Amino acid sequence: MLILEEPQEIYKTINNYPLQDETYKIIGICMEVHKQLGKGFLEIVYKDAIQYELTKENISFSREKKFVIEYKDIVLPHFYVADFVAFDAVILEIKAQEGVAEEHYKQVINYLAASKLKLGLIVNFGEDSLKFKRVILTK
Repeated sequence: MLILEEPQEIYKTINNYPLQDETYKIIGICMEVHKQLGKGFLEIVYKDAIQYELTKENISFSREKKFVIEYKDIVLPHFYVADFVAFDAVILEIKAQEGVAEEHYKQVINYLAASKLKLGLIVNFGEDSLKFKRVILTK
């Protein structure tokens, strides 16, 4: 697992990660939402605005996407629910709080493992400026 911190210094060291164009579009949408709404709303408000922007930009997505968890030869009765899956390839998790905790990274890693997708974005609207992290499943 690899977590790419923002800002620009990371681009100098790791500039060839998967789905670059797609993540730039998603981050751009999130920046527009933050620009319009600022901080202080509940996550659901940001999700509604992101859904509007994804639809407006004609980007394929699923909201509240369920992923089953397989255990040996069965599917467990409980499942993961990712906030969004955009482009059928990027898990997008929305937060609206101060700071992103280690548990949020683990949450996205588990979503990636369950979904068999390789890239997740954690976007936090809970601070003065938009914060985001890319999480890449490397195994």
